[in-house]
Amino acid sequence: MPSVRNGVPASSLAVDWVKSRHSNAEGNCVEVASLAGGGIALRNSRDPDGPALVYTPSELAAFLAGAKDGEFDHLV
Repeated sequence: MPSVRNGVPASSLAVDWVKSRHSNAEGNCVEVASLAGGGIALRNSRDPDGPALVYTPSELAAFLAGAKDGEFDHLV
């Protein structure tokens, strides 16, 4: 797991942030970035200087599988 800790200011990471093509024009989206060492960082696009949440690839894969299965549809 990478040495980047959860909560580090997202803008302090030297990474290329990517957002979904489904993001809306108001910038309401989550952005993701690959980290050296294999981790994956997420940030809120409305707060690019805010905290980054860091996950392992297997943690993010589990979340994505749940999202694809509709497990979180009740939240939106």
